[in-house]
Formats: sequence, C-alpha cells, structure tokens
Amino acid sequence: MMSYQAPYKDMQWLVEQAYQTQQLGNLESLQDFDLDLANAIIDEANKFASGVLAPLNMVGDEEGCKFSDGQVTTPTGWKDAYAQFRDSGWIGLALPEEFGGQGLPKYIAQPVNEMWLSSNLAFVMFAALAQGGSEILLKFASDELKARYLTQIVTGEWTVAMALTEPNAGSDLGALTTKAIPQADGTYQIKGQKIYITYGEHDMADNIVHLVLARTPDAPAGSRGISLFAVPKYRVNEDGSCGEFNDIRCTGIEHKTGLHGSPTCSISYGDNDACVGELIGNLNQGLMAMFVLMNEARLSCGMQGVGLSELALQKALQYSKERVQGAGADGQRVAIIEHPDVKRMLLNLRSESFALRSLGYQIAALIDVTEQSDDEAAVKAAEKRIALLTPIFKGFATEQANELAGDAIQVYGGMGFVEETGIAQVMRDARITTIYEGTTGVQSKDLVHRKIRMDQGQAISELLAAMRVDIAQAPENVVNKRLSAAVDQLAQVLDTTVLSPNADLAQLDAVAVPFLNAMGGICCAWQLARLALKAQESKAQDEEFFGNVEALAEFYSAYKLPLAQAALTTVTQEQNGVDAYQF
Repeated sequence: MMSYQAPYKDMQWLVEQAYQTQQLGNLESLQDFDLDLANAIIDEANKFASGVLAPLNMVGDEEGCKFSDGQVTTPTGWKDAYAQFRDSGWIGLALPEEFGGQGLPKYIAQPVNEMWLSSNLAFVMFAALAQGGSEILLKFASDELKARYLTQIVTGEWTVAMALTEPNAGSDLGALTTKAIPQADGTYQIKGQKIYITYGEHDMADNIVHLVLARTPDAPAGSRGISLFAVPKYRVNEDGSCGEFNDIRCTGIEHKTGLHGSPTCSISYGDNDACVGELIGNLNQGLMAMFVLMNEARLSCGMQGVGLSELALQKALQYSKERVQGAGADGQRVAIIEHPDVKRMLLNLRSESFALRSLGYQIAALIDVTEQSDDEAAVKAAEKRIALLTPIFKGFATEQANELAGDAIQVYGGMGFVEETGIAQVMRDARITTIYEGTTGVQSKDLVHRKIRMDQGQAISELLAAMRVDIAQAPENVVNKRLSAAVDQLAQVLDTTVLSPNADLAQLDAVAVPFLNAMGGICCAWQLARLALKAQESKAQDEEFFGNVEALAEFYSAYKLPLAQAALTTVTQEQNGVDAYQF
C-alpha cells in the first residue's frame, strides 16, 4: 500500500511562482520569510505528513470514532498524533507569535496545509477551525477574550468548534433559534441544539471552544439578529485553567459516507440552563464575524479538493505502473500505464491538480498582500481578487476532486471498487467537500450575484484583463489561441447574460453552477498557460520537469478547456427547461 509523499518539486516551484507574481519579496514585513525558509518548512512538513499522518489515514477510515454517554473516542493513534502535531507548532503556523504561533505568511502555510489534507484529511479538520477561529478572535474579540482563549487555541492546548447549523435551519442561518439570554454579569445563557459540528467533541485536547451563533430575546428577525458567542466546554478559571463543566452535551455523532476519523457531532447547549457564553464583537453582528471563519474554511475546502486530487493521482499512478494487463504495440504484456486511455486519465488527474494547486497558492499570496502591504491600492485590488476567486476555487476544486477520484478508481478497474486498495476512501472522503461551507450551488449564486453583479462586473473585468496581458506576453501558440478564444467567449457571456440589467435572476440561478465550472476551467487553463511560459524560460535547467509543465498546458487546453466553453454555451441558452418541466 503506497504512502503519501508530498509533490515537493511541484510545490517548491509553484510557491516560487506565487511569491514572484504577487511581488512578496518587495514587502518589508516579509523580508525574513523568503523562499529558502519556505522550502525548509515544506521539507520538514513532508516528513510529518508522510511519516505520522499518512499511516493513520486508513486506520481512521476503518475504525472511525466511537460515541458513548456523551463522550467521543477518536481512532487508534489520533491522540498521540495530535500531541505531536501540537508540540511541533504546526497549529499556529500562520498565527501571531504574540499568542504562541509562528507568524508565517500564508504563502508558506498553504503548501503545508495541502500536505495535511492529502495525508489525512479526517485528522486535520481541526486545523482550519483553529486558524479561522483565531482570526475571528483577533479581529472582533475584546482584549479580555483574547487573553482568555487565544494562546490556548493557537498553541493547540484547546481546539475550536464551529456551531452554525441547526436541525430545521440547514444553510439558512437566518432561521436559527438557539437562544442567548443576557445575564447580570455580562455573560449570556446559551440554550439550543446544533448539528454537523466538526470536532465538536473528542478526546484529544483539554478543552473545546465552541463558536456559537445564537440570538438574544430582542434580536431582529433573520440574519440581522444573529450574534456570536464563545462557549467553552469547560469554563475558564481566572488563572486560565479549565474550570467546571459548562453544560455542553454531545448527543451523538454522524455515521458518514467518508471522513470516518473526524467526529461530526450533534451538540445540546444548556440542557440544565447552566451553559455560559461570552459575546464576541457586537450584538447582532455575529454573521459578519463568522464569515471570517467561513471564508477561511471555504479556501481550506478548495485546498481539500487539491489535496485529495493529489492523493488520488499518487495512488492511481503507482497502481498503473505495477498492474500488468494487456499488450503493447509489439504484442508484449505491459503495465497499464502504457495504454493511451490510462495515460489520458492520469494526465487529467495531473493537469487539474497542478493547475488548482497553482491557483490556491496564488490566492494565499494575495492574502499576504492584504495583510502585509502598505500600498492601499494593492491591498484593495488583492481583496477584490480574493473575493472573486474564493467561490470559484472552493466550488471548482471540490467538484474536480470528486471527478478525479472517479478517474483514479477507473484506472484501478475492478480493484478500485475494493476497499482494501484505499482508493475508494478518497472518493468517499471527497464527497462532502462540495457540500462543506455552502454547496456548489451556494458558491455559484455567491459568485454570480454578490461577486459579479453586485460590483457591476468590475472585479471579473480586471481578472479578464490580467488574463489577456498574460496571453499577449506569451509566444503565440495553440494553448494561448484556445485560451484567448475562451476568454473572449466568457466576456461575451458576461455582457449579454450575467451582467444584463434585464437578466432573469431565477434563470441565472439555474445556470450559475455551469458558469462557476466554466470560470474554474478557464482559471486553470490560465494558470497552466502562464506556467508553460515560465517553463519555457527555465527549460534548460530541467528539461524533463519543465517540458512536462508545457505538456500539461497543452493537454488541458485540448481536453479540459472545451468543457469550460461548453458550460458557457449552457449559460447563454434562452430556454433550459428548468422552470418548464413539471415535477
């Protein structure tokens, strides 16, 4: 059984490209965080990912978590691995040193996160929660709350759980009913039920800080009346130690299709009217605060798609080299990697994961610009680009992870349908990623209505302009001709359909997912075209590696870009039958 190994050379080069493209070397605050440091950290993280986390991946899948009398027991080896993860400082990698983190920029943290997600996604689900939860507290919490919670979260002494969803509300957060009743001492009594809470209960850390969305008795209706509260499993004493139990009870864990090692909990708050929460930020602004964590989680979900796609590629590639079946042109039996259709599937896996990795690393570098640059115009431009790319990256990367897992299983043939090979786990684990933090439909509506129509197409016009600059700079070839045609088609669809003042909004909702998929495919083709140009410039250094980068761009433009263009055609169809059909 193969064990995951980080695609170190790919990561190293794509980190360098992101660093240079976003001109991070010009930022004074990042002078101590150069590419040499990035490479050293990536190398060290690979040792932990391949040596500690990857061997536990199938263990977690086979054993799952156990629930008994309100307590959750994680799979064999989970607690020890968490202790190593915590003690090595990986949790606070990109969090402030002031609170026990390492303070590294996002462009370095992104490839490290990818390794965790590839090697054992179920295990590291808590990591994005720690990152996002800490950022919420840093931005919105009072100094008192920061002192009470941040160091313990950043160092991994305590974990974070995100409590949003309720049984009757689903994605409609405005319909939640969990109560927060003001108390004389300034705290709030929390009472209600939440579901689908990742790591809401477990045995790996001393305390769990639940970030709970709730509404006060006089709050406005809908999403305008939601507030956010810090609700620890154990109350925090004055000296920072864990105090008495805070009336938070796990009522069960979900029996899921995949990610068996990650406990997904149902939680009841305040069964005995003794659950105490502390307000984070201002009343009725909880959704705004929670969006910090949700945006972090959406980008993390996109990287989950990348990580699982890479894992699927590695498994399929190794199997295809070992499995001998059929004959080659000379009549001799060959490994199945010699068969053209298998090569096509492997190239599909390779090109898509490579392109999406590049896009994810560029987004991370853009985040560094927003956090580190003193140039207001550059910060504003980066914020707009991140906002536009986030739903595309989350939606497309996770959808592709599902498709690519299917391709990997197809490479295995019948053995892909057998659990012992491990490839089926990738398919099962990937399935939830398109649903996490808003389904692809939710991401698509966000893209079309909030990120494009709301700003009258300014951000997407700037993105297309950047694509055209890159196309113009590259030598004229088939790859760029095809990409140029796709960009022109996208611009036309924007003008005639998506941005039309007379657009039927319901009709746009019906074609929003094909539009997001088209955007994802064009963004990936753009990344590969840019990388192919860079590869041409560096080919003398390593002809095989950089020659392969050019080949990936050619494959993608020939096989995948037409799918994006076909999706754009779907968007412009006047009648799609969605409303005409009667169920």
